[in-house]
Amino acid sequence: MSEKNPRPDRGVRTDDADRPGAGPAEAGAEASGSGTGPSESGSWSSKPEVDGKRAAVPSLGLRGTLLFLWRQLTSMQTALVLLMLLAVAAIPGSLYPQRSVNPALTEQFLEENGRWGEILDALGFFEVFSSPWFSAIYLLLFISLIGCIVPRVGVHLRQLRAKPPRTPSRLTRFTGYTRLELPGAQADSLIETAHRSLRRSRYRTEVREEKAARSVSAERGLLRETGNLLFHIALVGVLVCIAGGTLTSYRGQVTVVEGGGFANSLTQYDSFESGAWFDENDLPDFRFTLEEFRATYVQPGEAGKVGEPRSFEADVQVTTPGQEQESRTVQVNKPLHVPGASMYLLGNGYAPEITVTDPEGAVVAEGPLITVPMGDTNYTSQVVLKAPDAQPEQTAVVGFFLPTGTIDEQGPRSLYPDALDPQLALTVYQGDLGLDSGVPQNAYEVDLTTLTQVPGEDGDPVLIRLYPGQEYSLADGTTVSFDGLKRYAAFDIAHNPFERWILISALVAVGGLILSLFVPRRRLWVRVREQGGTTVLEVAGLARSDDPALADDVKALASRLSEAHDGQRLPDAAPSGHPEADASGGPREGSAQ
Repeated sequence: MSEKNPRPDRGVRTDDADRPGAGPAEAGAEASGSGTGPSESGSWSSKPEVDGKRAAVPSLGLRGTLLFLWRQLTSMQTALVLLMLLAVAAIPGSLYPQRSVNPALTEQFLEENGRWGEILDALGFFEVFSSPWFSAIYLLLFISLIGCIVPRVGVHLRQLRAKPPRTPSRLTRFTGYTRLELPGAQADSLIETAHRSLRRSRYRTEVREEKAARSVSAERGLLRETGNLLFHIALVGVLVCIAGGTLTSYRGQVTVVEGGGFANSLTQYDSFESGAWFDENDLPDFRFTLEEFRATYVQPGEAGKVGEPRSFEADVQVTTPGQEQESRTVQVNKPLHVPGASMYLLGNGYAPEITVTDPEGAVVAEGPLITVPMGDTNYTSQVVLKAPDAQPEQTAVVGFFLPTGTIDEQGPRSLYPDALDPQLALTVYQGDLGLDSGVPQNAYEVDLTTLTQVPGEDGDPVLIRLYPGQEYSLADGTTVSFDGLKRYAAFDIAHNPFERWILISALVAVGGLILSLFVPRRRLWVRVREQGGTTVLEVAGLARSDDPALADDVKALASRLSEAHDGQRLPDAAPSGHPEADASGGPREGSAQ
């Protein structure tokens, strides 16, 4: 055998060229055509040689190369890799500040990190979701998913219209194979009973006539592939809706003091961002007035942590075109919906009414002042009031607002978030506020390096402590008064026309995933034939995925058919000597006779 079929891959040499009758062509083929032998040039190659020259291998060409790249892009492995890359690419968006969300924090990061910040900025780490590399991954994933889905949809539709597959000639190779001999049973009656039983179990069935036998082919579980396709189609829908929402949505923040109002105009927002396809003329026409803001907290003696918030409620009067003014209450996770916009309660704080009078007696600053909470649960808040028109020098008032205040060795602080004992702890500065430089400044921050603290009447630095209704006069004639207290509420106003479709797509994706995971796809076959005057019943199944219950279901079906026709019950195992017990010659687990 080795002489007739040499094994050159194991280094066996042949001498066919020296045999009588061996022609030059054959000799050359044996000498140089072997994929593992060295050629005359001394190189090893699997390419055959003709007349001493290597045969030319056809190239893919442009069309073949493009087809190859398309198949690689639309493969499931590529889609999974791109999905993982998209998740990884989104990580910098949560680690580094984004210009579209907080430009001030982004600039601060750049100042603090120098060269490293410049490198990250050049790579687009501060504008991750609009960067070219993130968009490239997004688009490639989109194309890959579509390329995966479209051919599979066509195949699945053909499967839905197709009949169950024919009954294999040898059922012994399949799961749960069961063979029963039922003397006296009618083959037609058995087939009809099997057909009805499988139909009741929601199988697609087909009765087939075979040579000397009849059989029933049954199949179910096509919803598994349907769910798989729905999941991927819904995933594409999510990507499309996210992209559409990014291009057409808008979001803005606004802070309103009790008694104040807001009209939905671009100039009224404290901050505003929108998609590239959004037109500011599309802003819906509505306005509202903040009537009252209410907050309740856990008090001493009540269950829970003292000072923990119980509820936040903002009573507003809303006016929309063509409708009467109506009173609404906005709560946390209970937004106010108007045509074209949703308004969410974002935050709240205190707005003390402060009046500043310069030495010449002119009121240079007044009204409710929005304070910034410093992060503690008791609403200790920072106060910054700038008076650029004060004479003879520009004036700044900085300090703290304390809802339930105290001043001790720890400094000014609040002991409780509710306004039980409101007070101000302030310091007055004069000098150059830097507002004439043309550089934008944070309204809630002031540079004290160019300012000088105004002393008290004794010439020493003074900390002004005021309660509602009190006034304090400095040595130069500047007066500061605490006239009253209001609350403010911060709202987030947003609209995404694709928001509902994102939710629908996500729900469809979850439903499809459930179907693909929990619906087993299986096939069952029942064959009945006459053999030696005895009716032989064969039942077997095939699972397209892990289906541990299939073998038991096959035996249960065979047992039902046997009992329905007064046959013998299903034993635990088939005799080892049965010729069809197993294709390999041994008995098969779960078989019976």
